[in-house]
Amino acid sequence: MSRIKFMNIELDNLTFNEALENIDCLIHEDIKAYGVTPNIDHIVQVQKDMELLEIYRNANLVLTDGKPLLWIAKLYKTPIKEKVSGSDLFPEICKLAAQKGYRIFFLGAAEGVAKKAAQRLQKKHIGLQVVGTYSPPFGFEKDKEEIQKILHMIHEANPHILIMGLGTPKQEKFIYRYREEFGVPFSIGLGASLDFEAGNVRRSPKWMSNMGLEWLYRMVQDPKRLIKRYLIDMIKIIPLIWKYKH
Repeated sequence: MSRIKFMNIELDNLTFNEALENIDCLIHEDIKAYGVTPNIDHIVQVQKDMELLEIYRNANLVLTDGKPLLWIAKLYKTPIKEKVSGSDLFPEICKLAAQKGYRIFFLGAAEGVAKKAAQRLQKKHIGLQVVGTYSPPFGFEKDKEEIQKILHMIHEANPHILIMGLGTPKQEKFIYRYREEFGVPFSIGLGASLDFEAGNVRRSPKWMSNMGLEWLYRMVQDPKRLIKRYLIDMIKIIPLIWKYKH
């Protein structure tokens, strides 16, 4: 697998199909692997969050989620083959699971969202085995009893794939800290993907995604929560681009 240096992390330079093939291989290897999907927001976060940086540097799969990272990589003269966004990857992982008989567990989003996403995906992908869904309460990551409850649920369900939709860095840190205990062959945090598949949040039109404007569409949908994050990210990423250019 070809990795390229990108700022203070490395990225797997893969096409979308190659990413799926690698996920399939990691499931077969059963090494409690995990993947991450960096975008501009994550790149800004790893500059100060040393645990998140460690998680990114140790990930088995680092996929490029967002056109802006492709533009920056091109500026660095290390072009990336293709954008592999988590929201596009999620339904394809489910399709792969249905074809190969892999069991899958959804953890995250608001109450009932993961279950609704599972029902809709099972209609699309006949034979998909969603062996568990759970929406943990706010602050669960600091509650030892709740953590043990989640670990027990995952262990009992015995999935091949764990999809987490809790946002970065919460989802990545939970996977990294407890991956050995829940013993899932492949885990990945995919943010709002459960909401997209449940139909609770609309994704941007394809043309906006292709132009690297999905962030703008999401910001307009939820300005109170996202406008500050995206504007700050844009301001912070510019000096970082030049910092790592040489």
